[in-house]
Amino acid sequence: MNFNRTDSFGRTVDYLRISITDRCNERCLYCLPENYADWLPREEILSYDELLAIVRATTAMGFKRFRVTGGEPLIRAGVVEFIRDLIATPGVESVSLTTNGTRLPQLASALFNAGLRRINISLDALDPTVYRAITNGAVRSVIHGIKLVKELGFDSVKLNTVLMRGRNDGEIFRLLDFAAEHDIAIRFIELMPVSLTEMLSEKNFFPIAELLAQLRQADDPQPLNESFGFGPAKYFRLKKRGVTVGLIGALSDLHFCERCNKMRLTCDGKLRPCLGNHLETDLKPALRPQIEVAHLHELICEMLAQKPSEHLFRNNYQPQRVMTAIGG
Repeated sequence: MNFNRTDSFGRTVDYLRISITDRCNERCLYCLPENYADWLPREEILSYDELLAIVRATTAMGFKRFRVTGGEPLIRAGVVEFIRDLIATPGVESVSLTTNGTRLPQLASALFNAGLRRINISLDALDPTVYRAITNGAVRSVIHGIKLVKELGFDSVKLNTVLMRGRNDGEIFRLLDFAAEHDIAIRFIELMPVSLTEMLSEKNFFPIAELLAQLRQADDPQPLNESFGFGPAKYFRLKKRGVTVGLIGALSDLHFCERCNKMRLTCDGKLRPCLGNHLETDLKPALRPQIEVAHLHELICEMLAQKPSEHLFRNNYQPQRVMTAIGG
């Protein structure tokens, strides 16, 4: 059976981000409100067998790249075995993981042995007090995990830092020096309205254009043409520090969505063609009480055909799910 993965705007979609849990082992300022209690019942979360059935359906359609996210994916039991099975699935060319890094000291070696080679680690500050204020967690275990994945020899290790004026803007150059010291690419990401609407305001928004201006004052950022992944980041090499920096500006970059090749699968089985749009469809009717491959293909194709030209973040977007429920 032949499938067309080109959406109505001419973009080829071959990348699926899979959220395997809506839970974090910490309360993150920009993805999880304080005192959040709206966790999904366990029976609503897709099983690993159901997730792999969706992967097989999408690879049959030409999807090649997959990212495991959450919530925090490494807190789910059996995650290492799932990643091993995902990597072994015919048609899967790339598997990557996004994690807050707190469980990497325990799981990095097992993940490497399972075949994982690409990992993104959230690191919003190095100062323990600043980090705890943002995530309610401890940065020491994250730093330990970052050093461990480098020692193990992962092919791609990237740090993700969400920019928040008044929160971690004083950490930028310290983070750059840390990334340079450990030969890791670091990406700075504009804060997006993916949780409580009051979390994004003129007061705390830090645009990537302002960051780039700071980098030009302190260093010499040289644009890079080579790709360091499958996402929308624009990469630079800082000449003095010798570190690769990616800038992701979902709000300020007016061309942000032009080459989008992603769809998202929430942990409860909702397929979303865009992070910044409420459009989604439930895949569970094609999975329960039994897996129906033809129905899965039909639902996926319907969402692909409706993939919007761009997100709605600039249009007073009102998130209906917190980031942990959608997937990082």
